[in-house]
Formats: sequence, structure tokens, C-alpha cells
Amino acid sequence: MKDIESFEFNEEVTNVFDDMITRSVPFYKEIHALILDIFSKVPTDGELIYDLGCSTGTTIQLLHQSINHEGRPRFIGIDSSESMIKTCREKLSREKYLNFELINQKIQDVEFQESKIIIMNYTLQFIPTEKRLSILKKVYQSLKKGGVFIMSEKIRPEFEDIEEVVTDLYYDFKRRNGYSNLEIMQKREALEKVLIPNTIKQQKTLLKDAGFKSYDTIFQWYNFSSFIGIK
Repeated sequence: MKDIESFEFNEEVTNVFDDMITRSVPFYKEIHALILDIFSKVPTDGELIYDLGCSTGTTIQLLHQSINHEGRPRFIGIDSSESMIKTCREKLSREKYLNFELINQKIQDVEFQESKIIIMNYTLQFIPTEKRLSILKKVYQSLKKGGVFIMSEKIRPEFEDIEEVVTDLYYDFKRRNGYSNLEIMQKREALEKVLIPNTIKQQKTLLKDAGFKSYDTIFQWYNFSSFIGIK
């Protein structure tokens, strides 16, 4: 039997990414709606907004399209995948009046500028565990007072028996979205040593240790969750 190669965000994945993530991440569109709701409550005229792990640029595109005032923020998207950045640039370049910059680099190697909102969707889980706290510290330090950090992640339940239940339910979700059992198992094997999820408790501890005094869970569906931190 042919070994399954480890998952990576190469050109092949980039070409199917938008379809793949909507079929693989539960409530993906609703998470964007949640981010847009929060975005609408934060004054962002002329402010800097980061998307860490911007992939094909959907989040930046939706935020930009939601703006209904003259003052406009500046967006910076960061992604370590060259093919993702290429596709992101093509997508965002079609948007009128969008002020954006894209950085093709590992997040841990980028020095952040002062910013008002930082978004990190399903990205920290792919970064080595020993580097996660230092990244979140940079996030906290770069935020202005009152700035907002939004993070969505796949999470791991605290107890193994519950993890088995929610994993099975998650695979049911993927089957409903057209994935075969073989595809599910191949994806699981490919991600096994690449995507390392934390528990919710671990995620909150990271936010606290990064410097956030105000933080909480704002969404959870089985083994996926979103968090907010306010400086």
C-alpha cells in the first residue's frame, strides 16, 4: 500500500481550498459572519488589520466588502504558502479600493506592526506547539488598547472517550458533505503529524500567558472552536 504523504498547502491544495474548507470545517460561513459582526463593532477607519494564515484571501475579501463608510482600514495577509499568496493576490486584486499587502513568510518570522484587529483562522494548529506562545505574545503586543484578536481552531476534547464520540460525529459531517470513508481516513493520516490541536483549556491558557486579561470562547461545535481576546 502506498504511504500517505503529509498534508501541505501546495498548489494542488490551493486549487481546491475554498471548496475543501467549506466541506471540511463545520459552520465555516457562520464563523465568517461572526467575524463580520465583531468587525462592525470596532472602529477601524485607517487602522491596520492582520489575517494570519490568510490562505486564498476570503476573510479579507469579506471584511472589505462589508465596509460601508468612507474611512477604510489597511489589511495585511500573511501565509507561508507561495501558491496561497498567489491565489490570494489574484482574488483581492479584483476588489476596488482595497488597501492590502501580502507577506509570503512563516508567521513566527514576521514582526507585526501596531494593529486594531488580528484574525487567525485554523492556523495556529499547524504551527509547532513550542512556537505558539511566542506568536500569541507578538499578537498581544502589537494590538492597540481595545484591539481585538479572533482565533478559530480545531480543538481536542479533554477526555479520550469524548474525543472518540466527537471525532465520529465530525466524520459524519464530512460524509454528509460528500467525502468517502477512504478520503476521510487518508486525510486523517496526512494530517496526523501536521495538525496538532490543543484543548480549549490549553488555548485559553495560551491567551492568558500571552498577556490577554479578557478572553473567552465565542463558538464551539464538537471539536472546533473560536476564541476572542481583547487588549
